[in-house]
Amino acid sequence: MHSSFIEKVIKEISVKELAKMIDHTILKPNATLNDVRKVCDETLKYGFAAAVIPPVYVKCIAEEYRDCKIATVVGFPLGFQSLYVKKKEAEEAISNGVSEIDMVMNISAFKTGNREYVLNEIAEIVDIAKSMGNVVVKVIIETGYLSDEEIIEASEIVANARADYVKSCTGFGPRGVTVHDVRLMYNAVKGKIGVKAAGGIRHASIRS
Repeated sequence: MHSSFIEKVIKEISVKELAKMIDHTILKPNATLNDVRKVCDETLKYGFAAAVIPPVYVKCIAEEYRDCKIATVVGFPLGFQSLYVKKKEAEEAISNGVSEIDMVMNISAFKTGNREYVLNEIAEIVDIAKSMGNVVVKVIIETGYLSDEEIIEASEIVANARADYVKSCTGFGPRGVTVHDVRLMYNAVKGKIGVKAAGGIRHASIRS
């Protein structure tokens, strides 16, 4: 995945097709319910893949916007909640009507070297998501905190845990995603799962 390839895709893909690849996200702590509704309206208007909204609003939004695919977060934004808490967050979100979950990997456990815990945590959330309704699970590894080697290893763990996507950033970390991050993730998962670039993306131009 070279920058030239990404630029080529951006130039050749239609706006409508590009929109289908984008999650329209509103996770700012000061977002109001009306702000969330606006994001859902825009998701439907422009054909975005999903509206990613705060967990507290999932139930009412899912009831109001039955034609809008709703996603929410688990373990957001730091990732170091206990497995019990993450499981309860996932169960509640699915019961309230989400189609997708963006889960933050336990970055602290990963940096500590407890790879088995990280793998099992993700696998348990995936099991819940699939057993409760085949809900898509994207795992955020927060690339800004990781070395190149750690990005590769974290991406491999996400793939081995059978998540649907490995995702780069929360948007609350030390930096946004880079093309280099995405290339490392893409090569690491070897086509087994999807790769989602997120966190700090504001336009379609490529910068080295």
